[in-house]
Amino acid sequence: MSELAEAIAGFMAELSRRNDSPHTLRNYEADLREFSAYFTPPETEPPALASFDLLSLREWLAHLYDREQKPATIRRKLASVRAFFRYLSREHRVETDPARLLRLPKMPKTLPHVPNAEVTNALVDGGLPKGMEPPYPKRDRLLLEILYGCGLRVSEAVGLNLEDFDRTERWVRVRGKGRKERQVPYGAKAAEALDQYLEDRGPVADERALFLNRLRGRLTDRGARNIVKFYATYVVGDSSIHPHTLRHAFATHLLSDGADLRSIQELLGHARLSTTQKYTQVSLQDLMRVYDSAHPKAKS
Repeated sequence: MSELAEAIAGFMAELSRRNDSPHTLRNYEADLREFSAYFTPPETEPPALASFDLLSLREWLAHLYDREQKPATIRRKLASVRAFFRYLSREHRVETDPARLLRLPKMPKTLPHVPNAEVTNALVDGGLPKGMEPPYPKRDRLLLEILYGCGLRVSEAVGLNLEDFDRTERWVRVRGKGRKERQVPYGAKAAEALDQYLEDRGPVADERALFLNRLRGRLTDRGARNIVKFYATYVVGDSSIHPHTLRHAFATHLLSDGADLRSIQELLGHARLSTTQKYTQVSLQDLMRVYDSAHPKAKS
């Protein structure tokens, strides 16, 4: 095993010990495998760790731009490489950390698409056309209630276990990014959907997962995304709606109805308030639309 491959394996082992999510581990591994491949042309050996400098890393970064990758993708790959070199520096595998001087590309200021409350409620209520009854309607309804009613990431929703629910006080324990846990309340409709689904679900030996797939194992991220897309397409006619859209709707609708940013930050599990503040821009846009359409002086 080359020095670079051995260092990447050590870094991945540290992330695993740190209990990073499987999604994070997959991304880091893929990004670093691609990074290593760039510096290892066919019929050559990977470079020594000490040979990496700012110039070579800038060359790699320029290569990403040449491939016209999206700013978000470049930021993620750069974050993976920076974390890798921080690890090498901590472990004294390199004398200096050249990656710390690389600048992250600026992200375009795009606001999330957020359906209004009427559309979102129609989606969650799941009024499908006749003849389109899905195989597990009670599971699907609970999934939609949890995604919108609790503002969970799709990975958090499919990661829920039966014991995570306090059905008396209506709280659910959620494991977020970095395995950080938070408590999120859920409403009466979600409680009703939970009761109905658990009657259908029944006990499954050695399976703690709340949401099950057709094989009676844990529902995957992809499975949950497909469920949301199915209902979004056939209930409200908008196939662009995905699980994170419901998380955006959760936050925006709370803010529009008077909830404060700090509370929304806690409910969403955001580490920084600045991440939550983007929803104020969405609400301001909604206010401007209302003003422009309703105020007599708006168009004078």
